[in-house]
Amino acid sequence: MKEKLPFSKQIAYSLGQFGWSLLSGIIATYLIFYYIPTEKSGIQIFIPQIAFFGFLTIIGMITMLGRFFDAVTDPWIATLSDRSHAKRGRRISYMQRAALPFAIFTVLVFWSPVQGESAINALFLTATLLLHYFFLTMYVTPYFALLSELGHTAEERLNLSTYISVTWFLGFAVASQAPLLWNTLINMGFAKETAIQVAFSILAFIGLIFLLIPVFAIDEKRYCESVPSQLNMIESIKATFSNKEFTKFVISDFVYWIAITIFQNALLYYVTILLDKPEEMLGVLLVMLGVGSFIFYVPVNLLAKKFGKKFLLILAFIMFIAVYVYGIFLGKLPFSTTLQAYLLVFLASIPMAVFGILPNAVIGDIAEYDAEKTGTRREGMFFGTRTFVSKLGQMVSMLILSALLLLEKNGGNNIGIRLTAVFAAVFCVLGLLFILSYNENKIIGKKADLKEIKKEV
Repeated sequence: MKEKLPFSKQIAYSLGQFGWSLLSGIIATYLIFYYIPTEKSGIQIFIPQIAFFGFLTIIGMITMLGRFFDAVTDPWIATLSDRSHAKRGRRISYMQRAALPFAIFTVLVFWSPVQGESAINALFLTATLLLHYFFLTMYVTPYFALLSELGHTAEERLNLSTYISVTWFLGFAVASQAPLLWNTLINMGFAKETAIQVAFSILAFIGLIFLLIPVFAIDEKRYCESVPSQLNMIESIKATFSNKEFTKFVISDFVYWIAITIFQNALLYYVTILLDKPEEMLGVLLVMLGVGSFIFYVPVNLLAKKFGKKFLLILAFIMFIAVYVYGIFLGKLPFSTTLQAYLLVFLASIPMAVFGILPNAVIGDIAEYDAEKTGTRREGMFFGTRTFVSKLGQMVSMLILSALLLLEKNGGNNIGIRLTAVFAAVFCVLGLLFILSYNENKIIGKKADLKEIKKEV
């Protein structure tokens, strides 16, 4: 058994999540807003605003391609990381190489070589977005694999998952302050597009610093059971999906990511169109969402230890369905639109806390169960497959979202925006059905049995 990770190192590990959450939050929150601008936004059009077959938009196809590329690289990077014999460790070495280009290409996604609407800009966006996603995968897949290896018990993994949930929300909350930063730059005389680009450059530099903290603070060889896998990618993928409980869980996670990505990317439209509030309110709401979720992190941690992770995930799906149904009627309810916005955030913060903490802990449990059962440690592939499936979900969500937002020109349509909440609710119903079939007792119970057998031997 390797040395237990000290609390200070646990915090250092979790700060890496702040860095990549900040960078990915920039793309998740503002990519569609920037490239399908409303008239109210004042942002010029950079890529053609056309749709093929009535629903395949340029930005939708680019983001779908980006997510697909991002998804298919997950198992590849996971396999390389699992099989790595690098001196600094299987995970840290990949994270170190990915950090700088990850930050750079996050910024370049929002820089266009041609002023005004141009197909060249669409091609440039495609290239930079693919590279952004590649280096995101190169950092994040080994990073999550570390969670299972640094946490030697289910409780330690749950605690690490709780800490990185806190830093994930903090990173996303900082990303949400971009409108405040770019409006400050506009007041200083910058054009809006330039102000947005400079704001993202500043945030990306901050993100880079946090990406590097676990790289230099954690000695992987000291704290991790790091035994390189001998399986190739295809063999490892087959072995991963042969675990039926993992397959059930990851399908529920897939539809969850479709729903939450639709919601997150439509939130700015809810604020500016349905509720007729300024862009800056998005930052306030996301900070409230993060703080609200933070308040529930400790209760979620304690309740999961008492009642199990599956029980809380079921409740969270039910609450998300209620949140999305409520979102359909934003701006139509008989009370203040400001209060409507705050209530939306409050209701969403509870299930967000659950999903922020528990999925990674569940995957860690499954990976540990599989390692004890098979004798092969493939944490990278389990987390890589989970991120692969989640990114497929995000890819599908972008296609759905962009089609709905262009039901009327320039994303200013009421019906399409409300339909985003309808779609999110439907996908959460599907996620609920799959999580109900997940056998948590088999994973936790089998692990205990294996440990008892080893003790007797």
